[in-house]
Amino acid sequence: MRRATIMVGFAVATMMWIDSAFAGVTTMTPSKDNTLYESATGALSNGAGQFLFVGRTNQKNGSIRRALIAFDVASTLPAGAKIRSAQLTLTMSQTIAGSESVVLRRASADWGEGTSDAQIMGGGGGTAATTGDATWLHRFFSTDLWTNAGGDFVASVSASISISGNGDYTWGSTPAMVADVQGWLDDPTNNFGWLLQGDEQSAGTAKRFNTRENLDTTSVPELTIEFDPPRPAAPTLSSVSLLVLAALLTLIAARRLHLT
Repeated sequence: MRRATIMVGFAVATMMWIDSAFAGVTTMTPSKDNTLYESATGALSNGAGQFLFVGRTNQKNGSIRRALIAFDVASTLPAGAKIRSAQLTLTMSQTIAGSESVVLRRASADWGEGTSDAQIMGGGGGTAATTGDATWLHRFFSTDLWTNAGGDFVASVSASISISGNGDYTWGSTPAMVADVQGWLDDPTNNFGWLLQGDEQSAGTAKRFNTRENLDTTSVPELTIEFDPPRPAAPTLSSVSLLVLAALLTLIAARRLHLT
């Protein structure tokens, strides 16, 4: 009985080792990011700025901030790869709020990052949008509009975490995030990234995150993906061949046990 258990365990371990040998991990920075500043005119943005914002500002009644972030998955991963896990890490660098939930939702329309750079008040108030910027009303300033003011995105949440004090925060991996990234790899024309939403009901809930343009290059956003690359067409080991190999290794192990 003990030998049989060892043989089965050895076979399972062998198959797990063979499977894990195909896995890869990559970490990428965004291809673009921006903030949507609630505005009746849709004239504010921060395409080239160092910070992203979510939540509601602390002024009387406050105004909403939403962040957009996208990664060029298809230019980094090989076509046909299978996504195992996906994690988004951002550095939160300023807030007056306590713990607040920040959710990821998959953006459903393309958007832009112009040359606007909001430097006054740390970027929280935005600055004049430039050509191609995403704004509260525009996907690309000042010609293409969102279907819905404040950005177009799916209703379902891909991930949600609680953000409190300054530091690094990671969303995922969740099945929804994996599905998002897999979809972006399989069909890059539909890769519009994620929209981040904080608490938009109460004033003073805004959170500030570093962007890809932040001067502290160690704190820029990162997407970490674990994946299985596509198996080469030839030469390759089929699943049957792998099972045969595992069986042979098990027999060899059993033989050694018998001899001892």
